[in-house]
Amino acid sequence: MSGVIPFDRDGRPDFGGRAVTVMGLGLFQGGTTVARFLARHGARVTATDLRSEAELAPALEELRGQNVRYVLGRHELRDFTDTTLVVANPAVAPTNAYLAAARAHGVQLASEAAMFLELCPARIAAVTGTQGKSSTCNTLAQLLNSSGIPCILGGNIGRSLLEAATEMKPSDVVVLELSSYQLEVLPARLVGRDGPPRVEVACVVNVLADHLERHGTVEAYAAAKRRILELPAAVGGRAVLSAEDPRIAAWSTDGIGRVDVFATRASDQGLNIRAGRYRLHREVLGQVADTQLAGAFQRANTLVALGIARLLGAPLERLRTALPGVTALPHRLENLGLHQGVRVFDNGVSTTPDSTLAVFEALAPGFTLMIGGKQKDHLPLADLIEQSRGRVRRVVTFGSAAGAFADAYRAAGFEAHVAGTVPEAVAVAFQHLRPGETLLFSPAAASFDQFLNFQERAQAFRRALTACSTPVSPPV
Repeated sequence: MSGVIPFDRDGRPDFGGRAVTVMGLGLFQGGTTVARFLARHGARVTATDLRSEAELAPALEELRGQNVRYVLGRHELRDFTDTTLVVANPAVAPTNAYLAAARAHGVQLASEAAMFLELCPARIAAVTGTQGKSSTCNTLAQLLNSSGIPCILGGNIGRSLLEAATEMKPSDVVVLELSSYQLEVLPARLVGRDGPPRVEVACVVNVLADHLERHGTVEAYAAAKRRILELPAAVGGRAVLSAEDPRIAAWSTDGIGRVDVFATRASDQGLNIRAGRYRLHREVLGQVADTQLAGAFQRANTLVALGIARLLGAPLERLRTALPGVTALPHRLENLGLHQGVRVFDNGVSTTPDSTLAVFEALAPGFTLMIGGKQKDHLPLADLIEQSRGRVRRVVTFGSAAGAFADAYRAAGFEAHVAGTVPEAVAVAFQHLRPGETLLFSPAAASFDQFLNFQERAQAFRRALTACSTPVSPPV
């Protein structure tokens, strides 16, 4: 593949009046960014989405004044066959019938992530994983910026970098989060303006069961994640991979350097923790005691971020100095302080049983667990329930999976209470909580039964918490 972005003689993107279809405007800026980028660089853009005009009002407002034709509430086949390029939202599966029709008519397919990688001239650190990829990217960006290596953070973490790519320089550094959806649809051979994208470091934090409704099996999901290794392979870069995840440990990394991660096992090789120190081989990157982020999972993410920063050239002393100042993203085991004498933690980022289980070790036994939402297919609760023994005092469930979650916990002998909405669940929880106890909000399920995303759900929890009680002490 020679790329999908045409350039003028000065190296600027120039679609020169070509017809391009953007499939899926979405609600999180990715589709609007693509449509705006294409329109500003001369394309005749058709944006098509199954949602209605009312549902897409914020996206349409972002595109006000742009030369974009809209087909909303439906798709029209001709927009996929009588065009030069289709740029699909990552939520659209590659097996989609309209994309199949485009391929059958010889139309090129692309994604926002692929276009960015084709266009970006900067040095890139790309990160994926089931749990911890956003936290790792967030920590890495802070470490780099504080170590004298200014970086740009974006991708799946919430900010499209496509439009910014035209202003980037070869000396810039990008921290790019990639999802399995984005990786799955990358072209087999990605070539940018001046050759392959400059992904100097690619990292897979872990591979756990998730998104099986899209990928079908854990093996197929892992294969999508593994595609990130194709990016540094193009430039002889390096891969940072967990040595403690059996799926990842077995991957071949021919043609690229490999740095194994030992977050819990003793090792003098790769990234490891020994005697309270984060290390790259035997080189000390920082002190574990300087980490201000709660939970062993955050120590693992910090180890990986420190290692990538060092591989990108961050000076040791500046890394060590920067570490104590690193702050967490919201909704990652965030301590919300005391409410009616009850200590409250917001782990609203959790959308799987594994991501709830990961924070158990950070809390003293006897906490109340608030879970619920839309249960993900093929993600059983058995391990979560078993590990709840001796830790969880009671469970409060909410959302479309409330009944199923409560029944499963009751069958295992737990006290469980059912509520409909998040505010109702907060009220039920505080009917049973006593001063000195702990409430953990960690849904372990998708948010799409009642919310657009996990952030919106977590904010609903916080609003309900405020309405239920007034904090008597600040978070610590």
